[in-house]
Amino acid sequence: MNTPGKQGRTSSARASLSLSASSLRAHKRRFAGTFLAVLLGVAFLAGTLVMGDTLRASFDSLFGNATAGTDAVVRGADTITTPGESQGVRKPVGTALVGTVEAVPGVAAAAPDIKGAGQLVGRDGEPIGGQGPPTLAGNWIDDPDLNPYRLAEGRAPARSGEVVVNRGAAEKGGLRLGDTTVLRTPDPVRVTVVGLATFGGEDGMAQVTFTGMTRADAEKYLTARPGQAASIVVRADPGVGERELVDRLTPALPTGVEAITGQESARENTDMIASQFLTVFTTFLLVFSGVALLVATFSIHNTFAIVVAQRTRENALLRALGASRRQITAVTLIEAAVVAVTASAVGLAGGVGIAAGLQALFPAIGFPFPEGDLVITGLSLALPLAVGVLVCLGSALLPAVRAGRTAPLAALRETAVDTSGASRSRAVTGAGLLALAVAVTLTGVLVAPSVWLAGSGAALALAAFVVLGPVASTTAVRVLGSPLGRLRGVTGALARRNALRSPKRTAATASALMIGVAVVALFTVFGASLKATMDQTVSRSFAGDVAVSTPSFGAGGSGLSPRLAPAVAALPEVDTAVGLGRGVAEVDGRGRALTVTDPAALERSFDLGAVEGNLRALGADGIAITREEADRQGLAPGDTARLTFTDGRTAPFTVRAVYGQSELVGDYVITRAAWAPHRTQDADTLVAVTFADGVGADTGKAAVEQVAERFGNPDVQTRDEYARSSAGGIDMMLTLVYALLALAVLIALLGIANTLTLAVHERTRELGLLRAVGQTRSQLRAMVRWESVLVAAFGTAGGLLLGTFLGWVLVRASDGASGSAFAFALPPAQLAVVALVGLAAGALAGLRPARRAARLDVLRAIATE
Repeated sequence: MNTPGKQGRTSSARASLSLSASSLRAHKRRFAGTFLAVLLGVAFLAGTLVMGDTLRASFDSLFGNATAGTDAVVRGADTITTPGESQGVRKPVGTALVGTVEAVPGVAAAAPDIKGAGQLVGRDGEPIGGQGPPTLAGNWIDDPDLNPYRLAEGRAPARSGEVVVNRGAAEKGGLRLGDTTVLRTPDPVRVTVVGLATFGGEDGMAQVTFTGMTRADAEKYLTARPGQAASIVVRADPGVGERELVDRLTPALPTGVEAITGQESARENTDMIASQFLTVFTTFLLVFSGVALLVATFSIHNTFAIVVAQRTRENALLRALGASRRQITAVTLIEAAVVAVTASAVGLAGGVGIAAGLQALFPAIGFPFPEGDLVITGLSLALPLAVGVLVCLGSALLPAVRAGRTAPLAALRETAVDTSGASRSRAVTGAGLLALAVAVTLTGVLVAPSVWLAGSGAALALAAFVVLGPVASTTAVRVLGSPLGRLRGVTGALARRNALRSPKRTAATASALMIGVAVVALFTVFGASLKATMDQTVSRSFAGDVAVSTPSFGAGGSGLSPRLAPAVAALPEVDTAVGLGRGVAEVDGRGRALTVTDPAALERSFDLGAVEGNLRALGADGIAITREEADRQGLAPGDTARLTFTDGRTAPFTVRAVYGQSELVGDYVITRAAWAPHRTQDADTLVAVTFADGVGADTGKAAVEQVAERFGNPDVQTRDEYARSSAGGIDMMLTLVYALLALAVLIALLGIANTLTLAVHERTRELGLLRAVGQTRSQLRAMVRWESVLVAAFGTAGGLLLGTFLGWVLVRASDGASGSAFAFALPPAQLAVVALVGLAAGALAGLRPARRAARLDVLRAIATE
C-alpha cells in the first residue's frame, strides 16, 4: 500500500527525471564539452588498465611457454641487493653439482645455465639494444626441454666462436645466418651467427637480446673462472611432480644452495619484469590519467556552473510554481549522471580500442603481446566507469546545490548572467592558504627536509591558486589585455571587457589549462635541473679530458673491457687512464655497490674533495669510503669493516682513506686486487682519460678512439659530450611526458571552447546588437578569439608560475631525500615555448565559438530574451 508520503516522493522523482530529460534534449550542445572531457579521461584510464593486465598476461604466457620443460632450478640461496635495485646478485653454483643433481632419483636431465652480459654489434657497427633492457649471453643448452629458447633457423653452436641469436636482435642489427660480428662480453669476441632462436614463441623477450654460445665459450667469457654457472636447470622423470622433485633435491644440495620449482622460477621472472617495468610503466600512465581527470574536473564544474547561471530565471520560475530545492538540485545532478554514465561507457569502449591499438603497435617496437584477445578484467572496467561517474557528479555537485538555492524572485530579474566575482572572504581564504603553503613548503625543503611536508606544501599551493583565481583574474586580465586596446581597437577592448565580466568564470575556465601547463612546466624545470645537476657533477668531479663509455642506461649494455684502461694508458698522448668497475658486497650486513679501480690513478682523474688517510695504500685488504658513509657507520681511517661477497666469503677490510665527494666514484672504493678473488663477470662502466702535457684535444681523442676501436668501439667523448649523453635519457622522458600531457591540454581546450560557446549563447542578444550597430562578422570573430586568448594567457601564466614553484620544490625535495647535490635550473627557452603553445591553444579553442557567433542571425539575436 502506497502512503501519501511515498506517492509524493515518487511524483517528485518522476518530475525531476522529466525535467532533466527535457533539458538534455533541448540543450544537447551545452554538454558536448563535458561529454568529451569525461570520455577522454575514462578512455585513457581504461586503456592503461587493460594494457597493464594484457602485458602481465603476456609475460606470464611468455615465461610459462619458455620454461614449460624446466621442473626445478638449483641456484645460490642468498642474494646481495644494493640500494635502488630490486634484483639482487646471487652466488654462482658449481657446474660439478650437475652430476650430484642427476644422481637424485626422479631427475631425468640437468644442465648448467651460464648467464652474463653480452652485447652484439650490428651490421652497421652500432651495438644492438642496451637502452634499458638487458643484453644477455649464455651457453646454448642442447636439451630442448630445458632451453627456454627454441631454434627457429640454422643450427646450434658446435665450435668456439659460433653463436645462436634471438631472431628479434638479429633483425634489429641486420644480421643473417653466416654473418660474422663482434660480441662485447665486455672483451670483444669475434662470433659467427649459425642459428636464430625464438623465446616462448616470440622473436625475443621484449627488447632483451640473447646470444647463445658453446659451454666452453660461455665459461671463458662470461664467468670469472671455469666451473661456475648462474643456476642448474632440471627436468623430472615422467610422473614426478615439481614439488616432489624439489623435495628430493633439497637434501642432496650443499649449504648455500637451494632448489625451487620451475613454476616458482617463472613467477619470479614475471614479478621481476612487473616490478622493474610494468608497475613503473602503468603507474606512470595512471598518474597522467589522474592529471587528465583533474583537468576534466575543472572543465566540467565550469560548464555546469555556467549552465546553472543561465537557467537562473528558469529555475526561479519552477520554484515559483512549487518545485522544491531538492527537485531543482536533483534535475542538475540527474543531467550530470546521464552525461557521466553515457560518456564513461563510451570511454570504456575507447579505452579498449586504445589497448587494442597498442597491442598491434607494441610488437613493431619489440614488446610481445599474446596472440589471443585482450585481457579485460572486471576491475579494468568497473574502476574507470566509477571514476568517470564520480568525477562528473562531484564536479556538478556545487552548481547543483547552487541551483537548488535559487529564489523564486530571481524570475523577475532582467538577466541570468553569472555575476559572481571575487569576494573579500575568498581573498582572505586564498591568501591564508598561500601563506600556509609557502610556510609548509619552506619547512619541508629548507628547515626540516621532508618529502611529505614538501608534497603537502605543493598540494596547498595548488589549492591556493584555485581559490585565488577569481581574485587574481581581474588584475591579470587587465594587465595581459592592456595591449589589445591599442593593437586591435574596439574589438580588443571588447574582448578584454568580456573576459573581465565574470572573474570567477574566467578563473574557472583558465584553471583547467593552468593545471595542464603547471604539470608541463614542472617536468620541464625538473628535467632542466637534472641536466644541470649532471653537468655540475661532471664538472665538479671529473678532472679528465675525455671519457670512454657505453651509450646505455638501466640494465642494458655489457660495459667496457677492464683491459681498455691499461691499453689507453700506454699511449704516449695519455698521462692517466683509469677505469671504474662495479662490484657488490655486504658492508657490515648491508648491501652496497663497490667501485673497483686503481686508487692512485683515480685521485689524479677525479676530484674527491678532502681525503683523510692514504688512497694509494689500499692494497688487497683496504677500502676507501666517503665522509658521509664514514659518519653514518662511525668509521675512521684504521678501523675495520667486514665485507661479505656473493661467493659467500667474508673478509675484514681496513679503512685506509675517507674522501669527500662521491657523485661519479660512489661511496666505497676497493682495488682490483681486492676484488679479483670474488669477481664474477668483470666490466668497467667508465674510463676517464687525462692527456699528457702539450697534447691537443683533437689529437688525444683521435689516439684514444683508435685504441677503443679494438675493444668494441665504445664512445669516446669530451667532458661536455659525456655530461650531455649522461643526461640523454631525460630528453626521452620529457618527450613521453609532453605526449601524455597533450591529453590534459586537449581537455583544457575543450573546456575553454565549451565555456565560450555557452557564453556566446548567453550573450546572443548582446552580440546581435553589436552586429546591428555596425560590427562586422570578422570583428565579432576576432573579439571572441581574443577573449579566448586572454583566458588562455591567464591560465598559462598561472600554470607557469605554479609549475616553476612546484619544480623548485621537487628539486629541493629530491636534494634532501637523496643526499646528492641537485642543481635548480630554469630553462627560459623551453618555458617560452610552453607559453606560446598555451596562447596558441587559446586561439585554437576560440575558433569554433567565434564561427558560431559570427553566424548568428542579427534579427533573431536581437529578439532573443
